Amino acid sequence: MDVELRCILRILILRAMSTRILMNWLLSHGHMITAVGGNGGYSGGKQFVSADELREKLSHLRHEKALIVKLVDIVDFNGSFLARLRDLVGANPIILVVTKVDLLPRDTDLNCVGDWVVEATAKKKLSVLSVHLTSSKSLVGITGVVSEIQKEKKGRDVYILGSANVGKSAFISALLKTMAQRDPAAAAARKYKPIQSAVPGTTLGPIQIDAFLGGGKLIDTPGVHLHHRQAAVVHSEDLPVLAPRSRLRGQPFPNSKVGPENGMAEKNQSQGLNGFSIFWGGLVRVDILKVLPETRLTFYGPKALQIHLVPTDKADEFYKKELGALLTPPTGKERAEDWRGLELEQRLQIKFKDVERPASDLAISGLGWIAVEPASKPRGQSDINLEETINELHLAVRVPKPVEVFVRPPLPVGKAGAEWYQYRELSEKEEELRPKWHF
Repeated sequence: MDVELRCILRILILRAMSTRILMNWLLSHGHMITAVGGNGGYSGGKQFVSADELREKLSHLRHEKALIVKLVDIVDFNGSFLARLRDLVGANPIILVVTKVDLLPRDTDLNCVGDWVVEATAKKKLSVLSVHLTSSKSLVGITGVVSEIQKEKKGRDVYILGSANVGKSAFISALLKTMAQRDPAAAAARKYKPIQSAVPGTTLGPIQIDAFLGGGKLIDTPGVHLHHRQAAVVHSEDLPVLAPRSRLRGQPFPNSKVGPENGMAEKNQSQGLNGFSIFWGGLVRVDILKVLPETRLTFYGPKALQIHLVPTDKADEFYKKELGALLTPPTGKERAEDWRGLELEQRLQIKFKDVERPASDLAISGLGWIAVEPASKPRGQSDINLEETINELHLAVRVPKPVEVFVRPPLPVGKAGAEWYQYRELSEKEEELRPKWHF
């Protein structure tokens, strides 16, 4: 190889290294850069890694000693929960951090939510040291996470893992702020603030942060892109719409505003929601096939997504006409023309035994959830006799491919959630092995 060619290759290598170093420096100092291509992110050049490559960057964890802090979004608990986590981290201890609890409806009892999270985690057969309900905005629960890290770290590196947009960057900022009160290393590290963005994929690779005295580093890892979330299918400019910015308020259907103007004529109100379809923006359609007349669906998710009720026999026409206008995302007729539509339909049969509590939640990956309540008794109405009613609710849920719909036990939110939630009786062995929740 001649001298000129070697010089050209050396220049190209140095330029590539400089690009990667510059990007990581920008990320560490709070700047936003173009996201990883695909999965709803902006398209990038060759210097950007794919979602699969981001996962590969963490494959070494199972072969080294580390402390894992796993983040999950309470608004999107099922959709943001990384599958096969043990395959990724091996036998390393896990602290489960639930983010964004400040977004839950007012008067929510976090004791009930903590118990619900532990039950849901146990069903996933994931053994964790402890569960922490947190808010990076108000710093609720952050002190408890710091104490647990200091107790379990033992000189090991601490890896922060989570799916894209789970609130990982905001959590690290809150963690450093809390640690800085006693740890000068963390105080110095606060100038390396991780980025916070509504766009997935803005962290290219693991970023080491010198946040501890006496050994070990805090490592911010790339957000993992999950193909089954709504963020993987919407246009990048519509992504901010998917993120709730304020406390959730359930939107119930039917409600006092549902009447003839919504297609629910007076003569049909005795049938309740039967024969109607509900659109959640342009992303979700729920067809009511067979439910009790008193059945109510309550939607918990971003306020920017409008909800519309129409007769099912007019639903196809309504969707075609209003997609990109009343039904967004996608926003605008141009994006609507490129939209593949609600290609995936799941027919659900939801059984219930108690009309005093929600039967189930329908969790829409990357969006929020719908509480399915089989009956709501008006004042003065006698108790509903279950023996004289159907004990199954039949719904059809349509979403874009490959978005997933999860049927799960209802999340106890609001004042009513604390009233109907029931704690499961535990054996002594279960009580001993069961992780504690903190907030």
